[in-house]
Amino acid sequence: MTDTAPDTAPTFADRLNHLFHTVAPAGRGPYSTDEVARVISATGVSISSSYIWLLRNGQRNNPTLRHIGALAKFFGVPPAYFFDDRVAEEVDAELEFLVSLRDVGVQRIALRAAGLSPESLQSISDIIERIRDLEGLPKDTSDGNSTKSLPKPPHGRA
Repeated sequence: MTDTAPDTAPTFADRLNHLFHTVAPAGRGPYSTDEVARVISATGVSISSSYIWLLRNGQRNNPTLRHIGALAKFFGVPPAYFFDDRVAEEVDAELEFLVSLRDVGVQRIALRAAGLSPESLQSISDIIERIRDLEGLPKDTSDGNSTKSLPKPPHGRA
């Protein structure tokens, strides 16, 4: 998920950035900090794009519960995503799977895989990567920067 060292737990900034890179609006690139701040502020939770930028860069690491909840709701994840490794692992497996849906023709496979454990989803992903390698296709970075995007962002999941 992140570029942190193996012995280091992901930080709030790491997890927030992962959401920015993974949860993309339909038909274009990732959300900007300005967009996120605007949408969250419209819900009645006051947050600025500069504060979100500080959170993303690790310069602020103790957001209020209200901000955590608003960010989680925006990205469609439970608030525990930011602090609970088990929850983050499950959500990241789901997000990685959703990123794979950006490729045309994968929806049928996705429907068959619904409900599988994060470990099983990772196994499927590993198999697909092996097949891509055998067919000479480039490695998938799973960073959410594909030019294709999900039909809609998972707003309201939390």
